Amino acid sequence: MTSFDWFFVAAYLILSFGIALYFYQRAGEDTSEFFLSGRAMPWWLAGTSMVATTFAVDTPLLVTEIVAQNGIAGNWLWWNAAIGGMLTVFFFARLWRRSGVMTDVEFVEFRYSGRVAAWLRGLKALFFGLLLNILIIGWVSLAMETVIDRLFPDLTLFGQAAFSVLGREMSAALVVTGGLILLVSVYALLSGLWGVMVTDLFQFVVAMGGTIALAVLVLDMPEIGGVAGLREQLPDETFNLLPTIGGAAEGAATFSLSALAFAAYAGVQWWASWYPGAEPGGGGYIAQRMMSAKDEPNALFATLWYTIAHFCLRPWPWIIVALAALVLYPDLDEPRAGFVLVMKDVLPPGLLGLLFASFLAAFMSTVSTQLNWGVSYLVNDFWGRFVRPDADEAHYVRVSRVLTFGVALLSLVVTLFLDTIAEAWGLLLSASAGLGLVLILRWYWWRVNAWSEMAATLAPIGLTVAALVLNVFGVQVPGLQADFPLNLYSVVGFTTVVWLAATFLTRPTDAETLDAFYRTVHPGGPGWTPVAERHPDVTPDSGLGRLALDWLVGVVLVYSTLFGTGYLILGWTLWGAGCIAVALTAAAYLWRDLQRDEISLIEMKEEKDATEER
Repeated sequence: MTSFDWFFVAAYLILSFGIALYFYQRAGEDTSEFFLSGRAMPWWLAGTSMVATTFAVDTPLLVTEIVAQNGIAGNWLWWNAAIGGMLTVFFFARLWRRSGVMTDVEFVEFRYSGRVAAWLRGLKALFFGLLLNILIIGWVSLAMETVIDRLFPDLTLFGQAAFSVLGREMSAALVVTGGLILLVSVYALLSGLWGVMVTDLFQFVVAMGGTIALAVLVLDMPEIGGVAGLREQLPDETFNLLPTIGGAAEGAATFSLSALAFAAYAGVQWWASWYPGAEPGGGGYIAQRMMSAKDEPNALFATLWYTIAHFCLRPWPWIIVALAALVLYPDLDEPRAGFVLVMKDVLPPGLLGLLFASFLAAFMSTVSTQLNWGVSYLVNDFWGRFVRPDADEAHYVRVSRVLTFGVALLSLVVTLFLDTIAEAWGLLLSASAGLGLVLILRWYWWRVNAWSEMAATLAPIGLTVAALVLNVFGVQVPGLQADFPLNLYSVVGFTTVVWLAATFLTRPTDAETLDAFYRTVHPGGPGWTPVAERHPDVTPDSGLGRLALDWLVGVVLVYSTLFGTGYLILGWTLWGAGCIAVALTAAAYLWRDLQRDEISLIEMKEEKDATEER
């Protein structure tokens, strides 16, 4: 890295902190400003912030590893989630904004009643806001350490390449990463969500610009020879955009799935399993962004823009670099490091600094969101609910800033032990199968109660633990110990039976809570008929069939855009043009339908205002 490179890095950091200082006073007004930007966020900023948050520093490295092992089609490991993402766009985005809650954990006591609802809210606040949050920050920090270590292999601090902290060896690269986490916590606690989201926009532009520049430059290398050179030097199967159902050619880098595994990915995983950033029905920081939007249409368009950009546009520069890394470093022991090596070997002075700044942007965007989102649970759903429920807003803002810094410090400690947590992280994701259906149905079926969600949360965890114990004793239960995603069938089936039993064996949510929820959210569909009969003056959402059609058209829009962009980049012009034509048709239909829907919302609001005035 030259002085020119470091100039870009310094300029990026100065501008990021300048944004944080600009929003400092506004963020300190109250917790609504600190965590939800005063519910005044336009769709383009909220949606871009979602994309920037998922643009974690580990994502390009992970895509590089996926392509090395399974070709382009290997990305279906996460591309399948677009189906659930579009479900959130049309069925849940407006409902989240309409609910008026500050966090999706607060939603628990808004929707359910009784002591078990309070238990569930408190447990989820600690689980998501503390445990899961520091695991995610630690995981991303480990990827940032890899980037720094590969770019600066001779890095030492105070004459040493590693340090001993809490009995664990801490590399100089990890020390630098820890310093970056603390820097992020400072600007996150200064700026609140407004500063985080405006900085996200800046960081996303930097990160995308840097990766696009890297993809263009690596294709121009003589060793690569453009896209045509990639296609000549790599097996044809590497360029498949769809997984192979059944067997694959021996030695080919392609994603091969059995018919049952493909059905699990395409038909079960996207609605059944909970995972950060792609929660069925929306949740986490995605719900936070939807609730921060200035109105319902902005919440919907924010989520729509996020889904398209996340699945269709963002991955292709990474995929091109990953393919080039296969050509340049065919025998790399750690395939995910190929992305960083391409940066180091291809970029000229100045651009290397810009791309390193883009990695900083990706890292800081993810960490700042995790801190703001996680602390919102700790303050709103634990401290403000159970510890100091009667404190003023100034107190909660102070606690928010202290906890932001504290969670950052704790995540540093966790990162030191990440090699022992990695397996637990994988088990954590597998142990959520079956919860997703409850998270969806709680909006559309009045009978779902707090016990339903508690059972759906605990049952797959218990089943996963049982599978591990049975393995120790050599006991095999058909389907239970199958590899992911085949184990989804047994885990989801068991979890569904358990939560349905819990639902009908316990009392329903009390009528007062259900009535308040219905009058605020006015969900549609036959699942609310008993409650709707008590409130004939409330106009529920209608046209669920039309929303289902919008959802299907949205799925077509995402995958036709994804394939069309890929085909055009890879030189299959006819296929690419056909897919883009389908995407444009789908987009035109959705635009017309959503414009009509927005007009209906305005008319309903005017009618409601007129009724209240009378």
